[in-house]
Amino acid sequence: MASKKTATPSRRRTGPASAPGKRKSCHLCRDKVKEVDYKNIAQLRRYISEKGKIRSRRITGACRRHQLQVATAVKRAREVALLPYVAQ
Repeated sequence: MASKKTATPSRRRTGPASAPGKRKSCHLCRDKVKEVDYKNIAQLRRYISEKGKIRSRRITGACRRHQLQVATAVKRAREVALLPYVAQ
């Protein structure tokens, strides 16, 4: 005899964390930046955590295209010693 599936509760979070809020817009799109420069350290610091990790799109609010450019720019800046690989 086949058993009936019971209604499972949805996995959506309830409360203020799941409330529909204002979506983060990409800072680079807003400023109409065509390409991210690895020499602009002040701009790249926004996308790096205190420990030196590259922050995700979910955290920074960057669009996919600019997040890929930021990741590449951070890696290049680390290679030429403009940014540290890890924080102290």
